[in-house]
Amino acid sequence: MHLRIVSSPNEEFALSSSVKGQRIYLDARILASILHIPYTGLYVFEDKKWPEVEGFHPNQILSLLYPNDPNVHPNMALTTNRLSVDHRLLLHLIVHQIPPTGGGYAKLSWMQVFLMWCILSKIEFCFPLLMLKTMVRAFSQKKSVLPFGSILTKVFLHHQSRL
Repeated sequence: MHLRIVSSPNEEFALSSSVKGQRIYLDARILASILHIPYTGLYVFEDKKWPEVEGFHPNQILSLLYPNDPNVHPNMALTTNRLSVDHRLLLHLIVHQIPPTGGGYAKLSWMQVFLMWCILSKIEFCFPLLMLKTMVRAFSQKKSVLPFGSILTKVFLHHQSRL
C-alpha cells in the first residue's frame, strides 16, 4: 500500500492510495461522512511547533497543567509525572484514542497539550483531519503500525475494495 498526500498547501488535506488496484481518495470531509462524525471545529494539526489558534496561549494551558511550577514555559520539556491524576487520565485517553501514539508516554507533545486545551476548554477540533494526519505521521515512520485499523476497514468497504 502506497499512501500519498495529494493536496497542495492551499487545498484541503487529502490522501490517496491503491488497494488491490482500487484507487482510494480520502479527505477529512469524506472520512467524516464514512464514520458519521462531525466535520467541524478547528482545522489544525502541528507536530513540529505549537499550534497557532486564536485564543490558544501555551502559557495558560501549561500553568493549568502544572499549577505548582512557577517556572513553566512553552520551551521546556513537558513531562507527565508532574500532571494531576485527572490530567494524566485525560492524556491517557488522548494518547490511546484520539491520535494513538507509539513509544513512551513520559513526555507530552505540543499537539497533545493543544488537544487537552481543546477538551478542557470545550472547543471542537476536526477529528477526521487529526486522524488523517496521524495516519500520515505513522506511515512515514520506519517502525510504526498504521493506526485506526477498524476505521480503515470501513474506508475500504466504502470504496468497495474487496478485502
